[in-house]
Amino acid sequence: MNSKDRSMLKGLAMNVDPIFQIGKSGLTPEITEAVSDALEKRELIKINILKNCDDDIRMIAEAIAGRTGSEVVQVIGRKIVLFRYQKDASKRKIELSGKKDV
Repeated sequence: MNSKDRSMLKGLAMNVDPIFQIGKSGLTPEITEAVSDALEKRELIKINILKNCDDDIRMIAEAIAGRTGSEVVQVIGRKIVLFRYQKDASKRKIELSGKKDV
């Protein structure tokens, strides 16, 4: 993902509310599966990391991205923004100028 695409996704993410919260239990397989399902439907999601989570936020972001096949758009404060293309190209809502298929 190039900087132009990342900038566009950051702009789109400003209007997106967090749909997941990760707390003291950390990153569980259930959360990973739910995030993957949400990425398939929405392509761009935001995750909130609660204050009672002791894990490093960047490490959580990289772990989720690795497990779901998504890309970390940004980590700002206690929020993570992830992006992954929908598998069905005809249903894609977001098109990036860089790489077309992931």
